[in-house]
Amino acid sequence: MQTIDFAIRGEFITLDRLLKAVGAAPSGGAARLLITEGKVQVDGLDESRKTAKLRAGQVVGMTGLRIRLTAGPAGEGMSPQTG
Repeated sequence: MQTIDFAIRGEFITLDRLLKAVGAAPSGGAARLLITEGKVQVDGLDESRKTAKLRAGQVVGMTGLRIRLTAGPAGEGMSPQTG
């Protein structure tokens, strides 16, 4: 299973934007489809809200991939870190 540490800049990132940012989905539409099909979990629970607000300390999972959210510097934007 691949694990990605993802630093959030600012207070939160939405689930659909996170999946696109780390390359788990090629587009926002594809990310939203994965979510509505029940293929994404947040902190071990199925998540169906496409724009669920995710914060540092949470873990997003899907088949073969785990994304750990960490706090990054304040401001706009995001930076993925593969680990």
